[in-house]
Amino acid sequence: MQHFFIIVILSGVLLTAASAHDRHRADSQTPKMKEWFDTLKSGKGPCCSDADGSVVKDSDWEADDKGHYRVHINGQWMDVPDDAVLHQPNMYGRTMVWTGLYIDGKVQIRCFIPGMMI
Repeated sequence: MQHFFIIVILSGVLLTAASAHDRHRADSQTPKMKEWFDTLKSGKGPCCSDADGSVVKDSDWEADDKGHYRVHINGQWMDVPDDAVLHQPNMYGRTMVWTGLYIDGKVQIRCFIPGMMI
């Protein structure tokens, strides 16, 4: 029964991430952009290209005056760990987050790069 719940959770996360990937995939596939995405890594390790990241709407992320970020993921606000924040210029322009799952089904943030709020 426990495996069933893990599969359901994983399916929901993958479906959400897949729809976000489709929206930005086309304009992130120029050779220069692909190369840039492939070099991204945080203190938690490689971000693993644009295909693993999700674009974050401006209304789904925020920063405080101390430079800490929060992201709205799967219906909840999550603090972005400081070592997951990318500090180089964002060549893509859009805010992105790369997540992974712990074995217990909890989402972890591997990488986060703020974009330009418009």
